[in-house]
Amino acid sequence: MGKWRRKKHERTRSFAPLRMTILLRRIAVFLAVGALLLPLLSCSQPPDTNTLVMIIESSPTNLDPRVGIDGQSERIDELLFDALLTRDDHFNVQPGLAERWEIPDPLTYVFHLHTGVKFHDGRPLTSLDVKWTFDSLLQGKLRSTKTSTYRYVDRIDAPDDSTVVFHLKEPFAALLWNLSEGAIGIVPEGSLDEMTRQPIGTGPFKFVSAETDKDVILARNDNYWGARPHLARVRFDVVPDATTQALELRKGSADLTINSPMPPDAIVTLERDPSLIVQRGAGTRLAYLAFNLRDPILKDVRVRQAIAYALDRRPMIEYLWRNQVQAASSILPRQSWAYNGDVQRYDYDPGKARQLLDAAGYPSVNGVRFHLTMKTSTNEDTRLMVAVMQQQLRQVGIALDIRTFESATFMADVVSGAFQLYSLRWIGGNEDPDIFDTAFHSRNFPPAGRNRSFYSNPRVDSLIDQARRETDQDVRKKLYAEIQEILAKDVPSVNLWYLNNVVVHGRRVRDVTLSPSGNYDFLKTAEISSE
Repeated sequence: MGKWRRKKHERTRSFAPLRMTILLRRIAVFLAVGALLLPLLSCSQPPDTNTLVMIIESSPTNLDPRVGIDGQSERIDELLFDALLTRDDHFNVQPGLAERWEIPDPLTYVFHLHTGVKFHDGRPLTSLDVKWTFDSLLQGKLRSTKTSTYRYVDRIDAPDDSTVVFHLKEPFAALLWNLSEGAIGIVPEGSLDEMTRQPIGTGPFKFVSAETDKDVILARNDNYWGARPHLARVRFDVVPDATTQALELRKGSADLTINSPMPPDAIVTLERDPSLIVQRGAGTRLAYLAFNLRDPILKDVRVRQAIAYALDRRPMIEYLWRNQVQAASSILPRQSWAYNGDVQRYDYDPGKARQLLDAAGYPSVNGVRFHLTMKTSTNEDTRLMVAVMQQQLRQVGIALDIRTFESATFMADVVSGAFQLYSLRWIGGNEDPDIFDTAFHSRNFPPAGRNRSFYSNPRVDSLIDQARRETDQDVRKKLYAEIQEILAKDVPSVNLWYLNNVVVHGRRVRDVTLSPSGNYDFLKTAEISSE
């Protein structure tokens, strides 16, 4: 009984600072979003029955699907361009422009294209367009960071108009993923830099115009080879400020936004508005806490495990995120075909954390075992989270010092390894298990790679290499399952939570279906009500 009471008391104390912080933020949210609404409601603009207005936080940087890598570019590109393959909700590849494919050996992939597909300018799509799309990258005809993605491609043949053959230098099971929507889109043969200014694809929407920091306008492709969208026109309005986004939705001058930077409390406020609908769905964006394993303290796995046990995610999920996130135990999302949830978990247990720290040789002296410094950006949600972590780690004798930097400086330190701890998010990149190579293989240390924790485990390296060369998905799944088990014990990072996808839209918008990726595919099926 005494032990239960002590743990309950510890948990209650960890809630207190967060409750006060959230209360202050809620007051600010209500002042910013609630009090300003009434005088603005009279300014509502009559909606255009032919155009859906969607708010986005920033402009796409480049709508050439061979070049653009930011979220807005890739998501809008998926509406303008088709890829050889698509992805289902479990991130298995499915037919796209290629209606079928064969893998006669690990170095050869043969794709058979749909016939009758046309680009937006009327040109028919053939295998030469597919070949050009990738040759333009591999042969350096335009500069793009995506070129390295296809470094294992030796050459591409187009034996006839509807057949494309990829020849690889070595087995690369992630090729199919990198030929699917979100990763790339097929452009017309001969296309170079002009695709940035006037993108031409075969997708369900056509490009109309774009003005940086203002809007992007698309129109329905009435000659689309697949199911035609219901929406005649989509205008993406660029609105960086979260409060302004909320006001535009309340006024009715905007129809919809997805995964807005609005605080969770603002979403709850908007949910009470009878003119709006809030939809939520499980997402794949992962928040994580990373360790520098070259650090004298953090190189000890017992210290990392102790930190994992000392962090109580429940109050942060409940109070900070208003239950709009889900606890994570893997870098892969739960929807992934390769996900393994049967791994070591670190439920809140400060007693276990103290035992591990004692065993690691860090006794408590006047309540402090050692100091750690966590670097963070100015992002509000991250700063609130880190403040709570500071309180929780203090209970087990770890003094966490917080250093806040503007984004460019923060990322420069992360990339160079100048940190002990930091927190960031994986967005999209963790949907394919090749993320294990990117984030945890010892050949990918910075600055060239993204194994920013400097994690090295020969068994993990070997498993990653085997999985990369294996084309049988069942075999790959077993390999990735073991990788996840090892990572859960080694704790190079703590997987915190997956952020839900959250859409806020007006009631005239119907048939909004969320995908785990949080992309804009719902615009292919959504409708505007005439009522």
